[in-house]
Amino acid sequence: MTIENVGWNNRTAEFTIEAGGRALTFPYAILRLKPTASNRIVDAFPDPELGGEAFTYWLESGDEDSIHLDAVLDFHKDPAYLNGILMHQLTVQALEALEQSSLGRRQLARLLDTSPAQLYRLLDPADHGKSVGQMLALLHFLGRKVDVVVS
Repeated sequence: MTIENVGWNNRTAEFTIEAGGRALTFPYAILRLKPTASNRIVDAFPDPELGGEAFTYWLESGDEDSIHLDAVLDFHKDPAYLNGILMHQLTVQALEALEQSSLGRRQLARLLDTSPAQLYRLLDPADHGKSVGQMLALLHFLGRKVDVVVS
């Protein structure tokens, strides 16, 4: 997902970021480089040098900082973003368990009743098309226990 537009409002002290057809706010209060009444934000834009996945803002003093879209999505607790984080964490655990396991990849694919190609997709941290159920089954066969905590 890339940032399409960035607006700012020094009165309400927040950015408005348009990305993926949604408008998300991001408060100045959690910025690393915070504007003040005497050093306001004068410009903000999707940064092409950061692949459009972040925006850069400038203060009157000339200081600048960039905020990645992940920080905005994390602030909003975006479900798709949080699912991606969870899938990545489960995949890293599966890769670590596979290294410690005596199971071969073909044997593991047979246990999961899937193809070796699908197993490689499950083990790819960049692949986001997997389900929690698939990852739990994989971790189970690799001898890992997964606890889900709701608080």
